[in-house]
Amino acid sequence: MNVQDFILKIEEEFEDMERGKLKPESNFRDFFEWNSINALIIIALVDTEYGVTINAEDIRTSKTVSDLFQTILNKQK
Repeated sequence: MNVQDFILKIEEEFEDMERGKLKPESNFRDFFEWNSINALIIIALVDTEYGVTINAEDIRTSKTVSDLFQTILNKQK
């Protein structure tokens, strides 16, 4: 598991997102209209793909894709 694979999964999940633009240092909220539904999609994606439960607070405190990915890694331990 690496951050590039995580980015690909996010891009697959959000059809409106332009492929290849999202980077580890990107603020993921800037790439599509951010709302509670999209937060739930991210939560479900992480649960399904990584077997990790994150919550709205984890997303709120993550500024970049890399921050969110690190949260996932920390919760896997």
